[in-house]
Amino acid sequence: MPGNARREAERPPWFAVIGTITLAPLFAGSVIVLGPYLLSGWKLDAPFFGWAPSRWIGGALVIVPIPPLLDFLVRFVREGHGTPAPFAPPRRLVVGGPFRYVRNPAYLCAVSIILGQGLFLTSTSVLVYAAVVALAFHLFVVLYEEPTLRETFGTEYMAYCREVPRWIPRLTPAIRGHAQDQGARQGR
Repeated sequence: MPGNARREAERPPWFAVIGTITLAPLFAGSVIVLGPYLLSGWKLDAPFFGWAPSRWIGGALVIVPIPPLLDFLVRFVREGHGTPAPFAPPRRLVVGGPFRYVRNPAYLCAVSIILGQGLFLTSTSVLVYAAVVALAFHLFVVLYEEPTLRETFGTEYMAYCREVPRWIPRLTPAIRGHAQDQGARQGR
């Protein structure tokens, strides 16, 4: 049946589901959780410059990125039919959801969560770690990820790059990403 074949083609492969469920917690656990813990022991110090709102800002920077980070993981599996890991990347270009605003939402979320922990805990070592992680992500994106995506997805990726910034999120979603979101929801 054509309908069943189409649904089967749209269904993400099991390796993508299992890979993401396995690898995402390992990455998040080591980079986002373990690193800051080893540097700070998660001990609270007095707020920076005695300014108590820094804790609230830090807490927000930890909590607010969680939904887009989870959305990113689901989209890589459902839309991309792959995992966030470079050795099992998505088979399709993922441009929906948070990818309509910025090309690297997961890296931004990870850095935000680390930065938030640094502010919340008043840990300069965690803040420095956040800067180092941000630099490492940037180098990885520029030197490996973007060239690989250009090679894999060609003009489709180049058009996406022209519409959506690498690091500073758009205030409004990219139209192209929105159209693809609509098409995916309608089964196209």
